[in-house]
Amino acid sequence: MKIITTELPDVVLIEPKVFGDARGWFYESWQRQRYAEAGIDEDFVQDNQSFSSRGILRGLHIQHPFGQGKLVQVIQGEVFDVAVDVRRGSPHFGRWTGAYLSGDNKRQLWVPKGFLHGFIVLSETSLFSYKCTDQYHPETEFGVRWDDPEIGIDWPNTDAPLLSVKDRQAPMLRDIPRSQLPLYGHR
Repeated sequence: MKIITTELPDVVLIEPKVFGDARGWFYESWQRQRYAEAGIDEDFVQDNQSFSSRGILRGLHIQHPFGQGKLVQVIQGEVFDVAVDVRRGSPHFGRWTGAYLSGDNKRQLWVPKGFLHGFIVLSETSLFSYKCTDQYHPETEFGVRWDDPEIGIDWPNTDAPLLSVKDRQAPMLRDIPRSQLPLYGHR
């Protein structure tokens, strides 16, 4: 497994070792000790999957309190996946990083607690998988606009992304009360 650092020190890209031959391929998508040695020493309590079509943009979402760290990957298709640091007091507050995840490259992105998360589907369809460190708490979930100019995410292929009503109506980061955001340095 190869760990690739990103522009945000707490967000990492993971390339698993893939073993393949004429029959197909195999890789470990999670192994507790190996990931702990790589700095992802978390208890995962919930797995989620989503299926989406080309041009669907999901995000930017966060849950606080009851923050969720997410180990995300694409099983089939391709997405551009994004994490944004929104921890009050963080030296990287409002900064983002992104990565192309696909069923072909088998990369994973570790999105820690305190980060907004979102993705846009670039292939005809995608099957997306999340390992989460806490259960879903809808009463604490909120979002930020995907196109917030102060964050400035350079989304690929976003002339007219397809959004949920909730995501279309999400506020800008500057309009979120700071007390609603997680605090840097707190787990």
